[in-house]
Amino acid sequence: MDDREIPFIERAVALAEEALNAGDEPFGSVLVSGDGEVLAEDRNRIAGGDSTQHPEFALARWAAQHMTPEARTQATVFTSGEHCPMCAAAHGWVGLGRIVYASSSKQLSNWLAELGVAPPPVATLPIQQVVPGLTVEGPVAGWDEKVHALHQRRHAGLS
Repeated sequence: MDDREIPFIERAVALAEEALNAGDEPFGSVLVSGDGEVLAEDRNRIAGGDSTQHPEFALARWAAQHMTPEARTQATVFTSGEHCPMCAAAHGWVGLGRIVYASSSKQLSNWLAELGVAPPPVATLPIQQVVPGLTVEGPVAGWDEKVHALHQRRHAGLS
């Protein structure tokens, strides 16, 4: 990740905070074209009861509907947290390019365990175990701690 991309990871983390402030789990993602244009963004929306409403999944569907296959391969998804297996699979099936995440699934698993939160119902796997060969970068130093703080806020008082 280069310095020109910091605003994208910053926005993904801001969307995660927006999700948290709306009563949801703190996850946010931004889809950026190969030319550096923000095409779409979303935040977690699972609080309504549909646990598939992850921002990475929504961006994969958006890309399938609005981008050519060529444009998808040139795009990058910047996200507050490493994709879960469902979202990584959607990313791979749609043919999106690179992923940059602020915090890893391994970090999240450790943080939740420290907070006494039960693990999710789906195994946390590195993206490349789900989509081999995909270019993936993360965690992003400094931004991972911002995400950690959001998860601490989310689960304060549970441990």
